[in-house]
Amino acid sequence: MRRREFLALSGAGLAGMMLPHTRLIAAEQLLEPGDAALGKRLADAALQAARTAGATYCDVRIGRYLNQAVITRERLVQNVTNSESAGVGVRVIVDGAWGFAATHQRTPEQVVQAVGHAVAIARANARVQSRPVQLAPTPGVGEVRWATPLRRNAMAVPVQDKVALLLDINAAALDAGADFFNSTLFLVNEQKYFASTDGSWIDQDIHRIWLPFTATAVDKASGRFRTRNGLSAPMGMGWEFLDGQASGKYSLPGGVIGYGHSYDPREDAVAAARHARQKLSAPSVKPGRYDLVLDPSNLFLTIHENVGHPLELDRVLGYEANYAGTSFATLDKRDAGFRWGSDIVNFFADKTQPGSLGAVGYDDEGVRTQRWDLVRDGILVDYQATRDEAHILGREASHGCSYADSWSSVQFQRMANVSLAPGKAPLSVEAMIKDVENGLYFHGRGSYSIDQQRYNAQFGGQLCYEIRNGRITGLVEDAAYQIRTPEFWNACSAICDDRDFRLGGSFFDGKGQPGQVSAVSHGSSTTRFNGINIINTARSLGA
Repeated sequence: MRRREFLALSGAGLAGMMLPHTRLIAAEQLLEPGDAALGKRLADAALQAARTAGATYCDVRIGRYLNQAVITRERLVQNVTNSESAGVGVRVIVDGAWGFAATHQRTPEQVVQAVGHAVAIARANARVQSRPVQLAPTPGVGEVRWATPLRRNAMAVPVQDKVALLLDINAAALDAGADFFNSTLFLVNEQKYFASTDGSWIDQDIHRIWLPFTATAVDKASGRFRTRNGLSAPMGMGWEFLDGQASGKYSLPGGVIGYGHSYDPREDAVAAARHARQKLSAPSVKPGRYDLVLDPSNLFLTIHENVGHPLELDRVLGYEANYAGTSFATLDKRDAGFRWGSDIVNFFADKTQPGSLGAVGYDDEGVRTQRWDLVRDGILVDYQATRDEAHILGREASHGCSYADSWSSVQFQRMANVSLAPGKAPLSVEAMIKDVENGLYFHGRGSYSIDQQRYNAQFGGQLCYEIRNGRITGLVEDAAYQIRTPEFWNACSAICDDRDFRLGGSFFDGKGQPGQVSAVSHGSSTTRFNGINIINTARSLGA
């Protein structure tokens, strides 16, 4: 669990989720729509003031950021919060340098004042900047609107219904054998209006949902305990995600149920309670080399940490080193045709992927979102770049992956949805496992560790099943796989087809200083890796 996720999942952590000038509001106020007319008035005032002040470029973001969190434990409601943060951020280029300023007062006068601050900062930056900003062109799109496709706005569901859902989940898990159980519902709505001197006025309404939980089982004789978290992913969807439709479920070997575009949290909670109790009696893994079968609920995090982050261009260039360093994937590797993985490994970035956390119509620089290849047939071919980075790659246009987590934060390069393409040949999970003689089958995200170059890492899971001669023999505990990024992906020997393709994701992905968070999804089908080193995480040094 990431530090930000840990904080967000605690009562005190709700304060850490609050954006600048956040105020608590009534649940009914979460349903108030964004005011595009106000956004255009403020944007036009900012753009005119910037031109008058000598800016060669200006963009303005008028944002209203809404959050709801319902936190429960066992049969108790611990907290319910509804919050709003609203304001205006202005970015300019003057004398070839960036300047940024923001205000929480949404009036033309205050916005014009913020423009003045941004211009002054840009002029100061220009005096010490060695090279002028090179901003890749992007066409103006006029007045457009984009919204997350929803069948039911989760913000419109009464709070009492959300509380009832969580308490029902908790009770079902306790009845199934959990000693402790906590569940949380997070909802996010970003109402964002963007305008720029390129000729764009873009109104977007973005929604995200996440229902994480943890079941804990205790051996009262020894005091030992084991946990199992939920196996679903956060999604860019509405309340319909929690419908538990059969079409969104995946019946997997070992009796595990996986989830795609629809989630049944009660069903998963009951399974989690039983799994947590089974883990108490599961044998500890024998360390050594195994063939791994990784479910998408586990593999997404490995993709996130050891593909998505190292292919962020600002990390590659050393501009960004917070939250676990820079990147081993330097530009010379792309130029040399660096082999990232085996021939069947294809990674793509996609900010348009339906249901994903990162899906938007336009990024926070007004660039229309797109899909592009990062690794093709195992070879590194591209990175993720914003408008002022594109020229470094020899590109004429941005990839459309700029994002700011607030009106008060300056936008910068953030990870797109990065996914492993499914296998091209028909292959089911059952058929994949039948071909494994000595292996382990991982589900869910567990503890993990990465180095400062995204080259070495290790990952655990929520569930780990032993595979012997093509059959699952039972759960094992204390297993984590160690990897060197290119060696790991070159050990990829099989990928299930698109029938098994599912999204995982990070709801609170941290980056930058001062820190910002974003939400991003990663898709894959179940994937096999041969001869990967497994360590026993319960062993003491020298044991």
